[in-house]
Amino acid sequence: MKTNYNQVLNEIINGLNYIPKLLLHSCCGPCSTQVISKLTPYFDITILYYNPNIEPQEEYEKRKQEQIRFIKEFKSINKLDFMDCDYDNDSFIKMAQGLESEHEGGKRCHKCYELRLEKTAKLAKENNYDYFCTTLTVSPYKNSQVINELGKLIEDKYHIKYLYSDFKKEEGYKKSIEYSKKYHLYRQNYCGCHYSQEILNNQKVNLDS
Repeated sequence: MKTNYNQVLNEIINGLNYIPKLLLHSCCGPCSTQVISKLTPYFDITILYYNPNIEPQEEYEKRKQEQIRFIKEFKSINKLDFMDCDYDNDSFIKMAQGLESEHEGGKRCHKCYELRLEKTAKLAKENNYDYFCTTLTVSPYKNSQVINELGKLIEDKYHIKYLYSDFKKEEGYKKSIEYSKKYHLYRQNYCGCHYSQEILNNQKVNLDS
């Protein structure tokens, strides 16, 4: 039976008696909008921008700058900071070896989630955060069950609390689109890696043929 991770998140939030420090991995500015809005009353948040899957680098930088701009413009209730990482596409390429033919949303994507979550947990542990989390579950194209199961495994490995979530619930994805329009954020049309871009390009070809 599937776990209702949105309910788990709300139970964690309702049980808090202090303002924890949260290292929140963000895949992009638009996905972070509603997540930040939901969590800022309860956490001091640092956004971690670690996305080695994004190609080319120009696209990576464009998305990063939009993330930074949103953080500057959004009126958060508690602390809201930004932690940058160097562009690390080689780590993604190495991770994807042998998984090149996997379908979108398959094992390659799961390993990509794991790569980014593990980096987040390591940095959270090193910098004395109380929790780590990711915005990835806001997307209807991402498997929240898989993401949260990975979060639990990584929580046990690094001994730092993972904040369970299914941010697409309670119209989270719809609200992220509304925030993106309000702040005029750039919304990309592919997840990030060249595999997802190729799928998009193939779909366009099929529509045009």
